[in-house]
Amino acid sequence: MPGYPLRLLLFFAVATSVWGAAHGYVARRLTAPWRATPAQKRCVRVLLVVASLLVPVVLFLGHLFPDHVVSGPIRWLAFVEMGAFFLLFVFLIVRDILLVAATGASRLLHSQPDRERRRFLESASNAVVLGGTGLLGGWGFAEAERLPEIVEVDVPIAGLPPQLDGYRIAQLSDIHVGPTIKGDDLAAWVALTNRLQPELIAVTGDLVDGYVEDMRAEVAPLADLRAPDGVFFCTGNHEYYWDAAAWTAEISRLGLRVLLNEHVLVERSGGRLLVAGCTDYSAHRMVPEAKSDPMAAKRGAPPHDVSILLAHQPRSIFAAARAGFDLQLSGHTHGGQFFPINLVVGLVQPFVQGLGKQDDTWIYVNRGTGYWGPPFRTGVPSEITLLRLVRA
Repeated sequence: MPGYPLRLLLFFAVATSVWGAAHGYVARRLTAPWRATPAQKRCVRVLLVVASLLVPVVLFLGHLFPDHVVSGPIRWLAFVEMGAFFLLFVFLIVRDILLVAATGASRLLHSQPDRERRRFLESASNAVVLGGTGLLGGWGFAEAERLPEIVEVDVPIAGLPPQLDGYRIAQLSDIHVGPTIKGDDLAAWVALTNRLQPELIAVTGDLVDGYVEDMRAEVAPLADLRAPDGVFFCTGNHEYYWDAAAWTAEISRLGLRVLLNEHVLVERSGGRLLVAGCTDYSAHRMVPEAKSDPMAAKRGAPPHDVSILLAHQPRSIFAAARAGFDLQLSGHTHGGQFFPINLVVGLVQPFVQGLGKQDDTWIYVNRGTGYWGPPFRTGVPSEITLLRLVRA
């Protein structure tokens, strides 16, 4: 297992402190209106803050030790707590902003705030917040555990030769085999993909959350993917958290063609499809020599009719458009994965989900075949995409 870098230790320390402080805030706000003794309130608050250590400890041990050190139920409990707490925290922040606004309005109207009325409002809104968290969390959990939705998309390509008209590409992305997604999940998704009978399969990064020696058996079903023109892979940011060099070697051993700023020409009945792949947009921060370069991925390409770039992050689209690709296939965003993250992910990514266009280059962003962290997908179902190239 690779050495544990100091910067990651510092990150865990800072993240754990912030996470604990957020739990402290939630504990205080939930217990504030209770008619209980200070000692009883303090006991509940301490318990909630101690519970905040569950997620950091599980993540930390997951990096330090083999996957089996932390038991399955503990991992599930940690990631469910992560998602539920996030919902609870956001709802309480919104609730408190509204309470502050209402108090300010009362003072502007020269009326004295009624403490008993405020206590009642806090207690009632706490109940609403807890109930809403339970409902949304339950819905998100049920969605996350379902089989991915098959999303069929037609991509119109100008000048597409007849030989490639109707060409089908299946895309999987952000599978995240790891703490709560295992080999049997992957096997089911592989079987579902094979039933689509695509000509080509693209896996656009973030396959794993773990080291090769711990996860080899869990990712083995990937070798069963079947497509006459090949199965291709590009790295995502999570591969670089878990030793990307080891993972690209393992993925190649399983029969997938890994594309690291390079391309392959696929010919079908005289039609020529250039399939390229670049390293993750942020790869250079962890491995400087792995800098993402869509231009290099196309450099020296033989004559072709259509060019497709596999690029994990949508942010690669600007370079892909400059390089003249016809289509970029991406993932990374998970479509926001669950409410309310899906409302803000567009602030950091130019495209969040579905089909879009930058200049003359199409981009399709897969919502993710799996999920990361909380097993929640509230209103953002997972997907396996079946793209069809059609003549514009």
